[in-house]
Amino acid sequence: MSNNPEVLDVNVDPVGQVNPKVPANTEKENTFHTPAYAYTHDDEKDLDVERVKSLDTEHHDDFTIDPFKPFDDLPPEGRHILTIRAVFVGLCCGALVNASNVYLGLKTGWTFTANLFGAIAGFAVIKFLSKVIPQSWPMLGGDFGPRENNICQTAAMASGGLSNVFVSAFPAMYQLKLLGATPKDDYWAIVALAAVSGYFGFFFATPLRKFFIVYVARELRLIFPTPSATAMTIRSMHQAVTGEAIAKMKMKGLSIAFSGALVLRVVSQYAPGILWDWHFFTWFHIWSKYHSHALAVESWGWFLEWTPAFLGSGMLVGLNVSISFLAGSILAWGIIGPALVHNHMAWGTNLGEGTKWDGYTNFGSLSLAACNKDWPSPRYWLLWPGVLVMIAVSFTELILQYKVLYFGFRALYRGIAAGLYALGRKAGRELSWAKKAGAQADEDLVEDSAAPHEQVKMWMWAPGLLLSIICICIVLGVQHDMPVGMSILSVFLAFFFSFVAVQCTGVTDITPLTAASKASQIILGGATKGEHWDVTRAQRLNLFGGAMCNMGASQATDLVCDFRTGFLLRTPPIYQWLAQGLGTIVAMFLAPAMFQLFATAYPCIIDIDAETCSFGIPSVSAWRATAVAVTDPTFPIPPSSGYFAIAFAIFGSAMVMVRHYVWVGRLEWMRKYHPNMMCIGLAFVLAQTQYGTAMTIGSAVAAYWQHKNPEHFDIYGYAVAAGLIAGEGIGGVINAVFQVAGIAGDKYGSCIATPAGEVIGCQ
Repeated sequence: MSNNPEVLDVNVDPVGQVNPKVPANTEKENTFHTPAYAYTHDDEKDLDVERVKSLDTEHHDDFTIDPFKPFDDLPPEGRHILTIRAVFVGLCCGALVNASNVYLGLKTGWTFTANLFGAIAGFAVIKFLSKVIPQSWPMLGGDFGPRENNICQTAAMASGGLSNVFVSAFPAMYQLKLLGATPKDDYWAIVALAAVSGYFGFFFATPLRKFFIVYVARELRLIFPTPSATAMTIRSMHQAVTGEAIAKMKMKGLSIAFSGALVLRVVSQYAPGILWDWHFFTWFHIWSKYHSHALAVESWGWFLEWTPAFLGSGMLVGLNVSISFLAGSILAWGIIGPALVHNHMAWGTNLGEGTKWDGYTNFGSLSLAACNKDWPSPRYWLLWPGVLVMIAVSFTELILQYKVLYFGFRALYRGIAAGLYALGRKAGRELSWAKKAGAQADEDLVEDSAAPHEQVKMWMWAPGLLLSIICICIVLGVQHDMPVGMSILSVFLAFFFSFVAVQCTGVTDITPLTAASKASQIILGGATKGEHWDVTRAQRLNLFGGAMCNMGASQATDLVCDFRTGFLLRTPPIYQWLAQGLGTIVAMFLAPAMFQLFATAYPCIIDIDAETCSFGIPSVSAWRATAVAVTDPTFPIPPSSGYFAIAFAIFGSAMVMVRHYVWVGRLEWMRKYHPNMMCIGLAFVLAQTQYGTAMTIGSAVAAYWQHKNPEHFDIYGYAVAAGLIAGEGIGGVINAVFQVAGIAGDKYGSCIATPAGEVIGCQ
C-alpha cells in the first residue's frame, strides 16, 4: 500500500507503508497468478529448490484463477479457528512489527504492514504448537489450517497498526510544544485518542466488507493485490506435505535474515563507522591529511549505510521506486542544495570549526533558527517543494481516478437502494424504485463465501460506531479543547477519506494516507482561520484532527484488506472481526509506549532545537510544516522556495498525467521506466541520502536473483526481505532500551571512521 497513488505496479508507501509486489498484473485481466512455489508433492524430506522446480505441474505457475471467487482447493479444517494460539501468536507478530515500525518510521518515514510476516511466522509457530501440544487441549493443540492461519495474520495486522501517527503527527505536536513536556506525561491522553480513532475505523469498516468485497468488487476491479497475495501465500503453505516443506524454507529464510539484521543493528552501534556506515569521503579526508575537499561532499550526507530494512524494502518495491528515490536524493542533496549554498540562498552550520574537521557542515537542520524564511537551512528550503509535490501528486492521481470514484459512489447509492428495498419487503411494502436502483448486472455479481450466520450483524457494529463518534467528540473536546463542530468536521473527513482510502487500496494496492492526512490538515486549517483563534490552538486542533483522520483511515483499510484475504480463504468474517478488535487493543497501548520509549532514549525526536539527531523524522517535518503553513498568519516559506515548490508541484502533476495518458497502447512499456514523483518528493524531505542508495542495492540484488533463479526467489525472496525489515526494527528497539539503560554505543562505542567523531560524536 502506498501514499502514492501514482505507481500501480509497485506497492510502496513513503510516510506510510510498504508492501511487496504482486506477481501478476491485476489491472488488465480478471485473473490472478498463483506464486511460483504453489506446487504439490508427496515427499517432505530433503525438499530443496532444485526439486521444487521439477514438482508436479498440476499447480504450475501459469495457473490462473478468478480473483473474485474464493479458493476451492483448501484442505478441510475444524470449526474452531478463532483459537487462543492463533490470536496470541498473531498479536505477538503484530507487536514486533508495531515496535519495528516506530523505529523505522522515525528513522526514515517508512512503515511496513504485518500481513506477510504474520502469515509466515504465524504458520511456523502454530504448526509447531499443533504438533507438540496434545490435540485434546482445546484452542491450543490440534490440527492447523489456512483459516486459522488467516486469523493469526488478521490479529497481526491489527496489533501492528496505528504506528503511523507516532512517527509523524505526535512528534510534530511536541516539536511545536502543543502537548506536555514528554510523551510519558501524556501517555493516557494519547492512548485515549488512539483508542477512539482506531475503533472508529474498525466499526466504520465493518459494513464496508459487503460493499467492497462482494457488491462492487468485480464491477470496480477491486482486487486488493497484497491481501490477495497473502491469501495465496497462506494457501500454498497448507497444500499437503509440500506446502509445509516450502513454508519451512520460507521461515528458515525469514529467521536467518531477521536474526542477522537484529544482531547487526545492535552490535553496530558500538562501531558504526565500521559495521554500519561507510563514510568514504571522510576516509579520503583523513588519508589526505585533512586537506581535501572530500569533507564537503560528506557534509551533504553522501555515504553508504548497510541498513537491512532498506536493503529488504528495495527487494520488495523494485528498481523503479528505489532508483526514483535515489534520483530525488541526487537532485535535492547533490545539485539543488549545493547550488543554494553557493548562491547564498541557504546556509549550514560548521560543526568542526577550529578543529581538523573544519568544513564539516550541517545542512540538514530543522531547528527554530534554521526554520527561517530569511536565513533558511537547505533542508528547510527543500522541505516545502518536497511536501507540496507529494500532496500535488497524490491529489492528481485521486482526480485521475474520477471514474473509479464515480462508479464507487454510484455503487454506494445502489447498495443503499437495495437495502431500502429489503427493508420495505420486510415491512410489507414493495419499493419498485429501490428495486430498480439496486439492481446489478449478472456479470458483476460476486458470491459471498460467508454464510449469513458467519457475518457481522448490524447490532454488533452500529452502536460501536455511534459510541466511537461520541467518544471522539468527548476526547477531543475535554482533553484538547476542540469545539464539537470541529470534532464533527474531523469525523466527517475521517468518514470520507476512509472510504476513499479503501477504494484506492482495492484498485491500486495504494493507501493514500499522505493525501488524506494533508487534505484534512488543509481543510481544518481553513476552518480554524475562520474562527480567528491564536496560532497555538489552531495548530493543536489541526494536528489532532489530522491524526484522528489518519488513524481512522488506516484501521479501516487494514480491516477491509483482512476481509479480502478471508474472503478468498473462506474465513468467517465474524472471527476476523473479533481478532481485529482484539488486535486494536494491543496497538492502541503498544504504539504510544514505543513512541514514549524512543522519545526517552532520543530526546531530539521531540526537540525542534536539536541541531543533530540520529533520526531523520521526515514525516514529522512534513506534518509540522503543513500545520505551520495553514495556521500561520504570515507566509513562513522562503519566497524562492515557494516559487520553486509551485513549479515543482506542477511538474509532478504533469508527470502523473503523462504516465496515465501518454504511456498507453504501444507505449505502455514505458511505464516501468517512468519516475515515481512521490519518491522523488520524499527525497527532498528526507535529508539522508543513504536510504535511497541502500534501496537501490536491494532492488538490484533482487532483480538479479529473480532473473537468474526465479523459483529460488519466489520461495525465499519476500521472506528474506520481511525478515531484514523486522530484524532491524527490533534491533532498533533494543538499542533504545540500551540507550535508556546507559549501555549504548554513545557511551561504550567507538567513533572511529565517522565524520568529525571527536567533535560531535557518532551519528
